[in-house]
Amino acid sequence: MQLKLIENPDNTKSVLYKLARIVYAETLAKSLKITEAMSSMIYNIHIKYGKSFADIANDSILFESLNEKSLRHEYLNVSVSDKKFQMCLRVVQKMMRGDLRDNVFGATNFHHTDVMPQWAIARGYIAEFDDVLFYL
Repeated sequence: MQLKLIENPDNTKSVLYKLARIVYAETLAKSLKITEAMSSMIYNIHIKYGKSFADIANDSILFESLNEKSLRHEYLNVSVSDKKFQMCLRVVQKMMRGDLRDNVFGATNFHHTDVMPQWAIARGYIAEFDDVLFYL
């Protein structure tokens, strides 16, 4: 008897978990506000540029944590039972439903305050939460 692998054509759950892991890795879920801010920015990218959540979840230019050499990369492996990760999961789920208020004023880019990327030098940030600056 040959076993047949059943594939789920709905990848929403896997994208949800991947985005939640990214939000966790980029913010360490230091607060609900930063978790909501990062998720809001993801939604803004989805709306403004028409990018799918799956495409956004694979954007290694936007998210440093997706780069294997990044110090943040290890945080992608957070346990699903971690309480802070569970918060990220709930916020991202709310965002994907379109039920999350935009608290970053339309921002579509960010960086952590410990770095100053070239693209940010001549621009002013429009929101700051914890150690993350958000830009249009």
